[in-house]
Amino acid sequence: MNKIFLFLKVAFLLGSLFCSCTSSKKDKIKTSDTEKSAVIQELKEVYFKTLDSCAYHLSKIDTLKTLEFNKTAFLESRKWYKRAEPFIIAFDYENYKTLNGPNLLKVEEEAPNDIKKLKPRSFQVIEEVLLGQEPDNKTLHNTLVFMNARIPFIKVNNMIFRQSDRHFLRMIRDQIVTIATKGITGFDSPVLVNSLEEASFNYEAILTVLEVYKKAFTNGKLYQTWVDELHNSIATLRKNDFESFDRYHFIKNHINKQLSLINETANDWEIELKKSYHLNPKSENLFGKDFFNLAGFSSKGVYKNSDSIIALGKRIFNDRSLSKNNLMSCASCHIAEKGFTDGLKVPNSNSGKPLLRNTPTLLYSAYQKSFFYDGIAFSLEGQIKHVVENTQEFHTDLFTIENEIASNPSYVEAFNSLYPNGVTNQNITNAISNYERSLGNFNSKFDLNMQGKSSNITEEEILGFNLFMGKAACATCHFPPTFNGTVPPKFDETELENLGITKNTNFNSPILDDDLGRYNLYNSEERKGFFKTSTVRNVAITAPYMHNGAFENLEKVMEFYNLGGGQGMGLDIPHQTLPADQLELKDSEITAVIAFMKTLTDMEYLNY
Repeated sequence: MNKIFLFLKVAFLLGSLFCSCTSSKKDKIKTSDTEKSAVIQELKEVYFKTLDSCAYHLSKIDTLKTLEFNKTAFLESRKWYKRAEPFIIAFDYENYKTLNGPNLLKVEEEAPNDIKKLKPRSFQVIEEVLLGQEPDNKTLHNTLVFMNARIPFIKVNNMIFRQSDRHFLRMIRDQIVTIATKGITGFDSPVLVNSLEEASFNYEAILTVLEVYKKAFTNGKLYQTWVDELHNSIATLRKNDFESFDRYHFIKNHINKQLSLINETANDWEIELKKSYHLNPKSENLFGKDFFNLAGFSSKGVYKNSDSIIALGKRIFNDRSLSKNNLMSCASCHIAEKGFTDGLKVPNSNSGKPLLRNTPTLLYSAYQKSFFYDGIAFSLEGQIKHVVENTQEFHTDLFTIENEIASNPSYVEAFNSLYPNGVTNQNITNAISNYERSLGNFNSKFDLNMQGKSSNITEEEILGFNLFMGKAACATCHFPPTFNGTVPPKFDETELENLGITKNTNFNSPILDDDLGRYNLYNSEERKGFFKTSTVRNVAITAPYMHNGAFENLEKVMEFYNLGGGQGMGLDIPHQTLPADQLELKDSEITAVIAFMKTLTDMEYLNY
């Protein structure tokens, strides 16, 4: 009898196990990188819930209600917006830039007769006019009218139709990048500086999405690793305050781990994350050399990752014979050992007279969407054309250079071996540009420590990075990992800012610089004094600083920012984009920020 009972028990257990396996296979979500996601409707419902909740709490804000009531409603609305943010970034990016944009007038200049001036209407506007020092009920009312209409509009006109699982996995990755590069910096919480808690809401959104995908995981341990990691990240964010938060170790220990989990998930789901646009979706380190897709910053077919083409471009870059009267080459002003600057306040023209602006570094210049301090060029090739045709620089034209190179048998042989159509002015600028694109190796002391290849970064340098990304507010304009003005997470726009730059460094008696910058191109009043945000990488070897070269050292640069720019010093600068509030950084904190910036010197320049 006992044997029969034992047999039946084993049979029952085996049957249960068999049924469980069959059920598991049957219930598993089949993922695809080409077909419409099987859970797209469920994800859409998650998105709609967040938008509805965001709109509901936003609609409660009323200029007739108490400040405390409105603050509570605002924070609730922001919480739900942050949970909707991954979807908006991924599938409605223009509306993301509208809803999350800074409280600054946006000027779009396509041509002298095609200039659009767009007043900001975003959560940042609401936060500043509702909770800032000077409440502005009229602006608040107008912004609320717009936002209360816009969010339901976004829902009705949503762009989620046929996305594959690959798109939703990339959505998660883009949000992780956004958290690291903007979410923990104070970028979109200018008054309350509620960035850490809001980043935790982003992670809650990712958790919700992964819960929908739970049955897509073949490896249950991988799913649980995700859950544990996201809960740990949320807990870390919520137990810290903005000023003391250790962003260095958060990025190193959490962000990079999450990027690695993205790749593991792609493998588990049998999905190919393809290179597209500006990021390499397979990179597992925010500061890795492979983080960007360099071709994404170039026109189609322009980027040539060829050592031979780079060598040819370097040769032309250093060739004086291509300028009028053989007076200068690209390397005349962009000297390698000076970080591809010249060490001068402003360079000299071909006649020996001072030019208007300081020589910017070419290091990491590829990771931009506009060139020159006023943003007049939109590509490296275009930048070269401007220099060639400038009467104070090369004073020639590309066709003349083409003829000069075509008369040199050595050049002709090189071009014929590398380009199907040999020597053309397009191929000449292409070769130079691809050499310039090679200038930036992400191998500084800071990068190597973030990549786990070194462990020699000091506590002071880590403090400096944390200040740079937090209290000092440097990273709200100098976005990591390039630390320039190219805006994450899409990296498809490079910002220009008005800092109120002075022509002197006696900040007790400041004199506003008279270079009008971007204004000179289109005569837009609101663009007076606007200049491109340059990279901070290799800043230790690229002095002097600013477009006019007026600041001879990093101490003066930090003093200028600490005072709130020109406006903070009392100068009349109505369109300054740098907050005029003084940062109140201590001397030791300034020293730490400078120590961090010095860790951004690439290894090959340390011995110059």
